[in-house]
Amino acid sequence: MDNIYDIVIIGAGPIGIACAIEAKKNNLSYIILEKGCLVNSLYNYPVNMTFFSTSEKLEIGDTPFVTTHPKPKRTEALEYYRRIHNKFELQTKLFEAVTDCDKHNDIFNITTTKNKYKAKNIIVATGFYDIPMLLNIPGEELEKVKHYYNDPHYYSGQHVIVVGASNSSIDAALETYRKGAKVTLVIRSNEISQRVKYWVRPDIENRIAEGEIDVFYNSNITEITASAASISTPNGVITIPNDFVLALTGYRPNFELLSHFGIQMDPRNSMIPHHDAMTMETNITNMYLAGVVCGGLNTHLWFIENSRIHAVRIIQDILLKQANF
Repeated sequence: MDNIYDIVIIGAGPIGIACAIEAKKNNLSYIILEKGCLVNSLYNYPVNMTFFSTSEKLEIGDTPFVTTHPKPKRTEALEYYRRIHNKFELQTKLFEAVTDCDKHNDIFNITTTKNKYKAKNIIVATGFYDIPMLLNIPGEELEKVKHYYNDPHYYSGQHVIVVGASNSSIDAALETYRKGAKVTLVIRSNEISQRVKYWVRPDIENRIAEGEIDVFYNSNITEITASAASISTPNGVITIPNDFVLALTGYRPNFELLSHFGIQMDPRNSMIPHHDAMTMETNITNMYLAGVVCGGLNTHLWFIENSRIHAVRIIQDILLKQANF
């Protein structure tokens, strides 16, 4: 393929889409490459998920996000971003994963599972939801262990252990409990995370206080078998019958891909990829980061609402370089 794009954008999430909109507004040629479906990470969120952010903070492309409630649900967000993508007629290749990227004479050569592309600039907007943080314990490979949670009905009548104290863990615990699961929370700290949504916290605290959801604080799950699970608690190791383990212990960016691209990361600082905070350019000239991938293991630093500005910063830097060339 001899066509050289001004920009190749890796990732068709909300921020990748925002970058494409900004590129198109400024008459820059671009293409988005996405290994899954449109806004793939959002698609894989739990079906009943409610965003912490209000709808106006999730808006991109100067287009209102109209919802029936102040805080939109997953289905509303999927519809909004699909309509935004169609409204701007963005050039996107879905289900096409980037496998390699090298640079020669200031041109990036990008290889995917389906094609090859050339570009003057690359924007990496790959998010962090693709790779779960593993427990690294015996039995984690069993089919009963899930690192992603979707629909609570699946767990009706089952004994479910939920590992974690974050929003995803607490939502899963409450939803599966209300569908008839026997739920046990395993939390390594001494309390529910302070980041849990403020309207959810009283609910989980009340369910625990009433004995409707069991909880082990300062504890870790240590082994999983086909019919049980062992938990290390302050009072020793206990083993309880168990049907499913939802190990919702967080996710991380694809550091292997970033490293393969040549992007430097600081292991002493949560593996945050090297980038200029004002231009979002990495240690590789004309390769940029956008969105939550910028936070490394600190996945709570960046969200849609505070990383939308990345698109403007990146395109402005590209245009400034072109003007000075």
